[in-house]
Amino acid sequence: MMITVKRILLAEDSDRDAELTLEALAQYNVINEIARVRDGSETLDYLYRRGQFVSRPVGNPAVVLLDLKMPKMDGLEVLRQMKSDPQLRLIPVVVMSSSREEQDHLMSYELGANAYVVKPVKFNEFVNAVKQIGAFWALINEPPPEPHVG
Repeated sequence: MMITVKRILLAEDSDRDAELTLEALAQYNVINEIARVRDGSETLDYLYRRGQFVSRPVGNPAVVLLDLKMPKMDGLEVLRQMKSDPQLRLIPVVVMSSSREEQDHLMSYELGANAYVVKPVKFNEFVNAVKQIGAFWALINEPPPEPHVG
């Protein structure tokens, strides 16, 4: 029996913040494949399967964890483009940003973010954010395979 593990796309330019996020996911036994991109342009390249991501597996990620302050193209522009595209707009987006600016918070929701979590991310806040979008583990986690008794 083949089990498809849903991917999580982590759009984060800071190596340290990406490391902390990955550690938190591992601590809570998230077994998903996690693809990391480092700027807004790479995020869209990944989603549209172009450039270095042309041969990535088919299918949208289960969720995008999106930093706002990234080089080349910021997270708000990525969000704007994602939510204006019929093929991408249903992908849940959790904004994870160090910005505490009310404008960033409001604009993220206006553009279609499903949740906004302030970094440094506390994993329980992330879990609550994912619960808010009605997805929790069913969205980002597949159950482990049943042992084969034979």
